[in-house]
This record gives sequence, C-alpha cells and structure tokens, in this order.
Amino acid sequence: MSCEPTGLPVALPNLRESSFLLVSSQLVAGSSVGYNGRAMRVPLWLKIAWTVWVLCWIPLYWKQYGVQNFLFFCDLGNLVIAMALWSESALLFSWQAVSLLVFQTLFTIDLVGAWAIGRHLIGGTEFMFDPHLPWFVRALSLFHVVTPVLLLWAIWRLGYDERGWKLQTLTCWMVVPINYFWRPEHNVNWARGIFFVQQKIVPGWTYLLAYLVLVPVVVYYPTHLSLAWWVRRKTASQSRRIPAELHREA
Repeated sequence: MSCEPTGLPVALPNLRESSFLLVSSQLVAGSSVGYNGRAMRVPLWLKIAWTVWVLCWIPLYWKQYGVQNFLFFCDLGNLVIAMALWSESALLFSWQAVSLLVFQTLFTIDLVGAWAIGRHLIGGTEFMFDPHLPWFVRALSLFHVVTPVLLLWAIWRLGYDERGWKLQTLTCWMVVPINYFWRPEHNVNWARGIFFVQQKIVPGWTYLLAYLVLVPVVVYYPTHLSLAWWVRRKTASQSRRIPAELHREA
C-alpha cells in the first residue's frame, strides 16, 4: 500500500505557490485581486505600510504625550484610516476627509512656511521645531502632511460618501465635550481655546457651544460640498469620455 497522499492534499503545494504569487503580485503591482475574488482598489503594500506605521506610532506617541492625545481628531484619523484602507470603505475615508482636510492642509502650509522663511504663517506647528522634543516624535508627526494627499487619492479612487460630514459632526459633538472636561490642561482639539491657549474672553460653556455649532457649519459642511462637487465633476467627465472612446473604436 502506498503511503503517498491522494486526492486534495496532492494539490496543496500548487495552492500555496499560487497564493504566494498572488500576494507577490499585489505587493509589486499594487491593486490586484483579493482572496475573496473581489478586485482590490487600494494597493496591498499601502495597507501593510500604514498598518505597520500605526503600530509603531501608537506606543511612541502614548509614551510622549499620554493617552488623551489619541482623542485629537488627527490621531483618531490615523486609526480610522487604517480601518478604511483594509475595508476600502468610501464612508470611512469620507468621514476623515471632512474631519481632517482643512486642518491638516493648514498644518502643512504653516510647517512649510516656517521651514522656508522661518516664520509661522498660521501657527500650530511650533512643536515641530522644539529641540526638547525627540526628533523621532517630530518625524512621526509628519503624518499631518501625508494624510490630506492620501484622503484625496482614496476619495478619487473609491468615491465620496455624503454621510461623511454627518458622521464627523456627530464625532465632534461626542469627542470635544470629553476634551473639555477630561484632562482640560491639555486642551485637546482646542476644546478650551485655539492654538492650545485657554481662552478667557467668554465663559467656557459659551465657547464650547460655539465650537460645536461653528466648526460643523464653517468647516465640515463646506468641505462636504467641495468633495461632493469634485467627485460629481469627475464622474461626469468619465461619463463623457467613455462614449467618445467607444465612438473612436467603432
């Protein structure tokens, strides 16, 4: 009697080889086909790279700043973006785009201005030039520059979900009151005053209520309208181009 396995086990080496080749092609070429047969629209290497970076970033930031720092919208965004990359969810990307695009872009402008001309045009990035802060912590904070590009690319790739601004408004209404009452000395998300300085112009509750109304109206909703218009314009352009290409082929 032969001891050689028969049936399905004989095909297992080929299956492993095929799986290896599939993963390799995804890493090299970017977008490919997942194990569930659905086409990947976000490159596998990007998913892995962001996940590895987040796993390195969390303990270093926690040690440097404390747990309350993860309630900053930009830091929450890193975690949500990791989920969005793996799920390829237009809703999650749209949520974070509404939350972060304006503020992260302003951060980038201020950082580049301070580096180029030695002056902060807006403010908020002074810590990036603080020699008392470890250089690797400041280097990790460069995610603020990368995030807007990543979010815009993802929305261009996956589309914009118009529920995103409502989800971010709800997030704001939940998180900022926590920032106001929990460890208020850290002024997370500027819950007690802009540029990390506690304001004393109006009563604290007045400032908090104004924040919860004005930020969604002045920042989130205009961002939502801009993204929706941008994606509609892209879709319309693609719709016009496809019939033209078919006409040329005919």
